[in-house]
This record gives sequence, structure tokens and C-alpha cells, in this order.
Amino acid sequence: MLESAYLNGLIARAKSDVKTIVLPEGEDERILKAAHLITAEKAAKVIILGDVESVKKYFNDNNWSMDDIELINPAESANLAKYTKLLYELRKEKGMTEEEAAKTALNPNYFGTLMIKAGDADGMVSGANHSTADTVRPALQIIKSAKKGASVSSLLILVHNDKPYILADCAIIIDPTDKEMADTALEAGKNAIKFGMEPKVAMLTFSTKGSGKGDQVDKVRRATEIALNALKNDPDYNTLNIKLDGELQADAALDAVVGAKKAPGSEVAGKANVLIFPDLASGNISYKMLQRICGCEAYGPMLQGLNAPVNDLSRGALVEDIVGMIAITCIQAQK
Repeated sequence: MLESAYLNGLIARAKSDVKTIVLPEGEDERILKAAHLITAEKAAKVIILGDVESVKKYFNDNNWSMDDIELINPAESANLAKYTKLLYELRKEKGMTEEEAAKTALNPNYFGTLMIKAGDADGMVSGANHSTADTVRPALQIIKSAKKGASVSSLLILVHNDKPYILADCAIIIDPTDKEMADTALEAGKNAIKFGMEPKVAMLTFSTKGSGKGDQVDKVRRATEIALNALKNDPDYNTLNIKLDGELQADAALDAVVGAKKAPGSEVAGKANVLIFPDLASGNISYKMLQRICGCEAYGPMLQGLNAPVNDLSRGALVEDIVGMIAITCIQAQK
């Protein structure tokens, strides 16, 4: 068992329906330790990409079992030709040549994403040694969005005193439109249910129910209307128990006394656990401040809105962070 009660809860949920997760960064010791911990818990099967003999030696030197762990060197894989052809077919209309596809398929992030597309894995966790763009680009090109016309965004789970909150978008869309903000909110609410939460979604800005004015406030109001309409009429969301309200300031969303005063009668004000930001700057700054000042656990960012889960790590991620992200990816892959 790990120190975090919340993390142990995630692992328990992952165990209920074990999935196979690709880890493209087999050269990183943190990844290998996380792979050992998650498979020792029987919470996931993992595929590690990298130098097979080096990884085997690391596990043998530590007397660790390799049950539920598969090692693949992309350049030596029997499936390389299959994945190359798949990539070429997916990208030829964008100008990719067969030669470029053969070279690109060797990239571990592309190889791992192609494994998911081919049905050979359920999800991927990367980013310990790669930028967010390096992780996200293959997913957007190969996995693509689950809902036609819907945007792909990110969410992050922040845990304070064992209570989880979902924050979105903190990594992908710099200045979302009203429709993109609504898509982000709806997918975050849907994911909250997967993580065992009862989603109360707050659409955040610097105004509560008309107390402020400006283009951003107007955008958040429109986003709220779009999301509420989808919760009422869209079959992807109208059967889900998602409460959503806006526009709300952060204090009105999180503090019961302030919420009752500023937004009386709201089902979300003072009780929000899913926080949707009006732009990337406010989301990214908020989560990093909460993580550093308040010592919150942070898991993510995770991509949402894709056909299959591909998730990003901070390059400063600790081993427990990686274990958490693998467990979360398993949960996202569960039906």
C-alpha cells in the first residue's frame, strides 16, 4: 500500500477491471519503479518500450517479478510493419509518405499510440522525459476525438486532505471558445463520475451571477448555457447526474457561506468539486500554486475527449505520481 489514501483508492478501482497501459519511456528509472509497483498490486498490465536487455537487468538486479510486464524495442517489434502501414493510412491525406511513416513509427510515443489504435493496448502514460506536445501530438493525430465536433482538452485531479477536485483545462487550450469551454466542462463531469465523484461543476471567472462585466464573463455565461443545454438534450450527457452552474467566482464555488450569499439556490455554489477555468493561464497558475503552497497531490494533466486515454506526466513527476497516472489511465479505459 502507498502513503496516499486517495491513490490507494484509485488502485482499487483499477483492479476491478485490469487494463494494459503502454509506458514509452523505459529508459527512466521512475517509470520502471512505477511499473513494478502497479503490477505488484495487480492493478494493471504494462508494456514498457525501450532497450529490452537493460530493463530486464534492472528488474533482475532488484529481484522484481516481471509478471504482467511486456518489454518491446520498437525497432525489433514484429508489429512494426503493421503499425507503419496503419500510420501511413491515417496520415497520407495530410501528406505523410511511407518513408516518413516508417521513421515516425519508431518514435516511442507514436509506437505506443499506434498500439492503442491497433487494439494492442488500452492507454498510454508518457511525459517523464518528453514535453506535453510530444505526448499529445500523436494522440491527436492517431486516436482522435471521441465525439465529432467536440474539442480535446485536459483535466487534472488535485487532492487536498484526501478530498479530490477536478480542474480543467490546465494544459491544452490556451483561450477556449464558449463551445470549447462547455465541451471541457461536460467531459470533466463525465470523468468525475468515472473517478467515483458526484460532479458539481463550476464555470469560473471573476464574476458571480452578473456581478462583473466583460467579454470573458459573457463567454463563460454562453459556455454555461451550451453545457446546460447538452446536459438536458444530448444523449451522451443527459442520463448522467452532473450538476453545473455559472458564472461563479472561486469563493462562491467553494465556500458554502459565500456561495449562499452570492448565488442563492444554486446546486453547485459552495459545493463545487469540478472547476472549469476560462483560460489556460488561470487554470495552470491555480493548480501549480495549490500544489506548491498547499501541498496538494496533483495527478495529470490527462487528456479528455479522445477515443482512448493518453495521459501526460510532469517531467518532475515522482514515482507515486506515475503510479497514480497509470491507475487513472486504467480507470479511464474502463467501460
